[in-house]
Amino acid sequence: MYLSIGQAAGLLGVSVSTLRRWEAENYLIPDFRTKGHHRRYRLSSLEERLGLNSAIRKVHALAYARVSSHDQKKDLATQVSKLRLYCEEHFTSFECIEDLGSGLNYRKPGFKKLMRLIFLRRITHLILNHKDRLLRFGSDLVFDLCNHFDIKVVILEEREKPSFEEELARDVIELMTVFSAKLYGRRSHQNRLKAAS
Repeated sequence: MYLSIGQAAGLLGVSVSTLRRWEAENYLIPDFRTKGHHRRYRLSSLEERLGLNSAIRKVHALAYARVSSHDQKKDLATQVSKLRLYCEEHFTSFECIEDLGSGLNYRKPGFKKLMRLIFLRRITHLILNHKDRLLRFGSDLVFDLCNHFDIKVVILEEREKPSFEEELARDVIELMTVFSAKLYGRRSHQNRLKAAS
């Protein structure tokens, strides 16, 4: 199967100009050009050259820990400790990402790095303490992406599924916490501006 430069760039998670630069640097050469001089990349060549194929990729695990606020630093340290212990026992190569922020925030630096590594197929395993440490809503979508990119998800402590009422109450509390923080943060900013003028 052959890919156009746009398709290859999408697969690798880089821009078309990056692929052109890689060709100029002799880092990644297209397999051939069409009569119209369009670049074509063989999928198997990309997988072999960049280690994208699950059979070729070296095992590299990524452990992800998250807490919502600064006063939960002790919980974060506990999470990281459990994750590191598991990874040291099961993998020769791993890294741990720590995040601070709401489970509703998709712009956390650690989460963004995790998503980039998934799309670039740089990891083979994603290790979590609990499913809700990843995201409050949307973790199943991330797990589907992991499945698509041949990344195995390991959850160390599966919790009993809460009742509908318990889950709803938790979701409402999480939403209220986030919106309250945004509201009071905005007011605090406005008050600082008033005091400065």
